[in-house]
Amino acid sequence: MSTIFPKWTNNLPTLLAGGAVGTLAVVVGVVWYYFTPEYWSVGYMPTQPGGGFNHQIHVGKLGMDCRYCHTNVEKSAEANVPTVSTCYGCHADGRLAKLTSSQGHAEKTAFIREAYAKDEPIEWRRVHKVPDYVRNFPHHAHVNAGVSCYSCHGNIGRMPVVYQAKSLSMSWCLDCHRNPEPHLVAKDDVYRLFDVEDRNAADPSGSGKRLTEGKRFYEERKIAAPENCGACHY
Repeated sequence: MSTIFPKWTNNLPTLLAGGAVGTLAVVVGVVWYYFTPEYWSVGYMPTQPGGGFNHQIHVGKLGMDCRYCHTNVEKSAEANVPTVSTCYGCHADGRLAKLTSSQGHAEKTAFIREAYAKDEPIEWRRVHKVPDYVRNFPHHAHVNAGVSCYSCHGNIGRMPVVYQAKSLSMSWCLDCHRNPEPHLVAKDDVYRLFDVEDRNAADPSGSGKRLTEGKRFYEERKIAAPENCGACHY
């Protein structure tokens, strides 16, 4: 008596099960990598008015302190962007003419003077933003604890145009809260991005001098980095 199905069909259940497992593994892998802030957020660089604020020039070359523009960073959760009057203070007509006229600086910064004349804010596009279900990132708590701007933003003094250097994901935050010591610096160094960069390069694993200093700062400042949900979520 002839069989209805050939013998190879006996392997179909095994093949289908293997295919299903393989497909599931691929789906999980794709979601694990592509559906994360590490993929979608790192490198985000929106187009800014006037080509953007060049931190590489202002911070890297001119040595401006972060607090000159972000005036509330030590006393507020928000690291506010500067008012147009702050920008105008340096870029008013004639202030930098001799230094920058040959570089076309007047044309590049015309939007600042136009906004100032109209008494309107410059509509900078936000680069770093946590989800709506997360409380605002408390800048004052972190910088006063000794967390450098470098830890979250990278060396912004090297950026002609600001981009998001870190994922700002929940796991990224928790990794730091669970082991904050390597990320802490002396309070005088919080805004010295190049010094912090050199410090990290000298001890990339954070297990040597960085860890020793961080533990001392942690104890001195009586830090208790929270890990409970209510600390960050509504």
